[in-house]
Amino acid sequence: MQIEILKAYGFTDGSASILEYGSGLINHTWRLSYKNNDYILQRINDNVFKEPENIAHNIRFIADYLKQHQPDYLFVAPVKTINGQEMVYLKNEGYFRMFPFVKDSLTKNVLETPGEAFEAAAQFGKFTKLLDGITMNNLKITIPDFHNLSLRQEQFFSALKNGNPQRINETKDLVRELLNQISIVTQFENIINHSEFKKRVTHHDTKISNVLFNQSGKGLCVIDLDTVMPGYFISDAGDMMRTYLSPVSEEEKDFSKIEIRDHFYEAIVNGYYNEMKEVLTDTEKQSFFYAGIFMIYMQAIRFLTDYLNNDRYYGSSYPGHNLVRAGNQAVLLKRLLEKKEVFSTLLK
Repeated sequence: MQIEILKAYGFTDGSASILEYGSGLINHTWRLSYKNNDYILQRINDNVFKEPENIAHNIRFIADYLKQHQPDYLFVAPVKTINGQEMVYLKNEGYFRMFPFVKDSLTKNVLETPGEAFEAAAQFGKFTKLLDGITMNNLKITIPDFHNLSLRQEQFFSALKNGNPQRINETKDLVRELLNQISIVTQFENIINHSEFKKRVTHHDTKISNVLFNQSGKGLCVIDLDTVMPGYFISDAGDMMRTYLSPVSEEEKDFSKIEIRDHFYEAIVNGYYNEMKEVLTDTEKQSFFYAGIFMIYMQAIRFLTDYLNNDRYYGSSYPGHNLVRAGNQAVLLKRLLEKKEVFSTLLK
């Protein structure tokens, strides 16, 4: 594999070195060094991304737009092969692409401070804002229905009807609790049918590891662009709330540790919202708090759906793993709802 990839990029004198890199769960990543230059080499997981060509199309289209309209913005576009291709396809190996490694940059796997949350949120907001004038119809969908809450609700209802009877019985209380929040789905459907809620270039995966920082801890740009496609801002703002606000992740079994950190919510407002408020409509601004409710609720029913379906999608590392995740997210949803009045005063 390595020799063919190197040939495709013209690295043929035998001096290149390749090492495993990063901790991503979907794509396989290496750091490649050649003639004093460093690169990131990735194999795209085409079990998740069924049409890798759509990813390549979106990234190139965005890169060209930014080069023309925002030339000072750091956008890490793929290195083309010697034949001018965005990717390399190897039979029985899959799709590969290469990016330049940004010198003196680093990523963070764990969010530790409100300052880091602010920097990340600002980068995600800036990314979407700078692309406000792009022709949305020219972007492809890389994962169909990725954040379609109506579809996730249908899948939840199907699992309640056709899933494991024993598991359905043991989760009655949690099911009832989540069904009592069904208005969250109604609000989502109102949003997607509202003329003032706009499709925007949305990252869809705003975890802290998808931001490049410099050595001083300042955000440089967003990376891992496979899920970048048309979407609603609630996906990005909501995903940050879901993953930044609590000191513990969705894997935490001790639900007493789940809380909402006010300073981290303020950081998201000061970072993402303040970047985006120039382009958001008044109707969109009114749904900023809802973004977190939307994403947390969707993840809760997705985990519970998978548990009822015998862990077919997410898998399970121990008995009841997805039930723990679902319960964790249900508690996080409660904690955030308790903050609604307090947080509603932060937007200006």
